[in-house]
Formats: sequence, structure tokens, C-alpha cells
Amino acid sequence: MTSSPAGHPVSAESAYAAPYVSGDPYADYRGSDADFTRLTDLADRRLGAGVVAADDEFFAERENLLARTPAVFDVHDYGHKGKVMDGWETRRRRGSDAHHPFPAGDDHDWALIRLGAPGVIRGIIVDTAHFRGNFPQQVSVEAAAFDGTPSVAERLENDGAWEVILPRTPVRGHAANALTVDSDRRWTHLRINQHPDGGIARLRVHGEVVPDPAWLDLLGTFDVACVANDGSVTDASDGFYSSPGNTIMPGLSQSRTTAGRPGAGATRATTGSSTGSPPRARSARWKSTRPISRATPQAGCPCR
Repeated sequence: MTSSPAGHPVSAESAYAAPYVSGDPYADYRGSDADFTRLTDLADRRLGAGVVAADDEFFAERENLLARTPAVFDVHDYGHKGKVMDGWETRRRRGSDAHHPFPAGDDHDWALIRLGAPGVIRGIIVDTAHFRGNFPQQVSVEAAAFDGTPSVAERLENDGAWEVILPRTPVRGHAANALTVDSDRRWTHLRINQHPDGGIARLRVHGEVVPDPAWLDLLGTFDVACVANDGSVTDASDGFYSSPGNTIMPGLSQSRTTAGRPGAGATRATTGSSTGSPPRARSARWKSTRPISRATPQAGCPCR
């Protein structure tokens, strides 16, 4: 048993979380340490991911799903639609008429996600932080692999392209719901479904990047350590302040404390010696390498 800041007892296995009264809203949050979270987040906005469409976002915008910071809860923040929530929240579904007051069994809301990096998905975190009662009863996830840049309508209308990679699964409120995916295919898009409705604070899609070989051939020369090109951090001596994986993200660092690795800098080569305690990285398995550089204090890889 755990308890809320107000002392309400809540079973760790209970779907619902105790109502928030005061204090730290994360005090009774149920996190996750699933092994797959150590893999790359394929839906990271820094890789170009986006929530390109949703059927409903009446209470809270779909773009919040991929925000990099933890969901925020302000007990005093209310708008003209009610409590302002930091996540994607849809309106409540109702039945078709007075004789059918409840949603049908297959009624659901959906959001379409373009992955920042295509790849094999190993697990998904459906984070319902601060959604203590108004979270979906179940979620399901479909995936598809599209070539080029089809329109949203074309992606949605191509039913044959979508495959269920996570069947309808119950989730808990105010929790990081770790859901394992059993699929070895390469995917470019996801469609997450809420059954029948509700709110999700954040979505993380962890897996292994599988870039398009044709694109890499077109580039010719590229950064083999960059996560977008199948590079990854395999080990690090310290990750106290921030993840060592930030050092091989695309682009330039936004700040020393959040996007780089303070005290270590960013290793921009896969071989040779360096000072400090750089992370150990695995380069992409596609091309031969040449020395690049080591950037500090601002980290990040331009993927060039």
C-alpha cells in the first residue's frame, strides 16, 4: 500500500490514484524502471517526432504528449473548459441516446504520431501523471511503416498499412504504465487509442533506430555516432545530472544542464583517447568512420 499526500491509502495495483489534496503532486506517483526505457525514445521531438493529428483534444492539446519535461500540475490553473491539464485529454464519450447512455465497446479516441526516427519498438510508456481519475480505462497501439511523406488523410485511410502492436490493455492513473511490445518490424508511425476516452500526460516510444539505408547512401558522409543514424550510448561512468544519451542527439545543445552532460562534454568520435569521463558509444553499423571532434561544454550532434 502507498498513500497520497493527504494520507489516503491506495493499492499499488489499483487503477485509480487518490485525489490530490496538497503537497507534492508526485509524492504518490507510480513510476517505472522498465529495462526498455534505456533504449532510444523514437518519439523524441529532438529527432523530429510530432503528434500530427487527433480526433479530439477538447480539454488538452495533443502536442503535450511528446513534451520533454515531466507533466506539471497547478492546482489553481483553470480555464474556460475547466481544469487545465498538461497532457492530451479528450471530452467524455456518451451513448447514442437515452436508451444507450454509455459508449459502445469499440468507441475510442486516437492520436497519430510520426516517429522522429524509424525503428523497432521494444516498449511504450503511457504516462498518466496527474490524471488520477480521468485516464483511459484501456489503451491500444497500432503501427505503420510509410515511405516518403504521405498526407495525414492518406495515412489514416490506408487501413491495410496499420498493424496492432499492443492490444487493448488496462492502464493505471497517475502512473508510468510500461507496456512491452513484441514486434521486430521497422515502423515510422504510431496511432495510440484511448478506450473510450480520457487523458494521457506523456508518451514515450523506446526502441532501436533503423534509418533508411537509401537516405544514408544519399547523404554519403554522416555522423555515425548520432542517435538518428543508429548510434547509441552503451555505457557511462556517471549520469547524475542528465542522460549521457544527450551527447549524441541531433543539433546543438540548448543548455549545459539539460541537453549536454555536465563535467564530461560530448564525445564526437568513436575511437581515440580523450580526457574526462566520456560515455561509451556504439556507432552506426553502416559505414567506415573517420575522426570528428569532441564538443564541450555544449553537446549535441549535427548529424551531418
